[in-house]
Amino acid sequence: MMLKEGIPRHSQISQWLRKQIDEGIFKPEQKLPSENDLAKKFDVSRVTIRRALQSLESESIIYRCQGLGSFVSDGRATHNLVKLTDFNEDMARAGLVPSSEVKHFGAVNAPDWLAEILHIDNGCKVLRIDRLRLGNGSPVAYDITWLPVFYGQLLNEKQLEVSTIYSILEKEYDIPVIKGSYRMSAVPSDEQLSAELQVEQHTPLFLIDRLSFTIGHKPLYYQKRFYRNDKVLYEMTLERSPEDKSGTDMPLKDFAPVFKS
Repeated sequence: MMLKEGIPRHSQISQWLRKQIDEGIFKPEQKLPSENDLAKKFDVSRVTIRRALQSLESESIIYRCQGLGSFVSDGRATHNLVKLTDFNEDMARAGLVPSSEVKHFGAVNAPDWLAEILHIDNGCKVLRIDRLRLGNGSPVAYDITWLPVFYGQLLNEKQLEVSTIYSILEKEYDIPVIKGSYRMSAVPSDEQLSAELQVEQHTPLFLIDRLSFTIGHKPLYYQKRFYRNDKVLYEMTLERSPEDKSGTDMPLKDFAPVFKS
């Protein structure tokens, strides 16, 4: 490929790579030529190649792994889970249009295990909300959420089709979500979840149990989110400071779910 005058070289190279990917010459998860090989091919510096790759990475067309090279994305985009986010924020960052279908919205008696988690008396009423979560109209996850009635009374079913619990409580009632604890596991889909998520029964699902807190360490809600395992995976990045030669106590720099569109 001959580079044209008057157009930034890195832009022309990124356009060429994008075309190769669009035409299937470079396939999803395939490793791209190295920076050195691309620099030789186009007779440019590695800095120019790096700028071209950064452009594609910013559009989630490729992703780069330090020490391994650049790879074609399979339609997935990452976002940061070190910062607390809600479903709509996650979907927007992944380039997907979020929506929800409310399947259940009503008061139930809290079982003993849930009362302990939410710091309420056994048998107290809680609001249970079941939602099918969609990205670009396709099932991504199924949520079951329980809230103490004090917070649950502030929500209504119609709002939750377009908004999130985080957004409603924080923006409309100044009730901040300040902390969340997570537990992650794999579970087989039962008959109901299989039907809602459009997967075969007993398909492994990625389950996140999340307990969210507001000011005063008060539990705000407890949630079980069942992700389709073909829609999400998690990537973790740890950093070690130059002074730490032992490799222990490495701080978590990034913990990001990766969504398939």
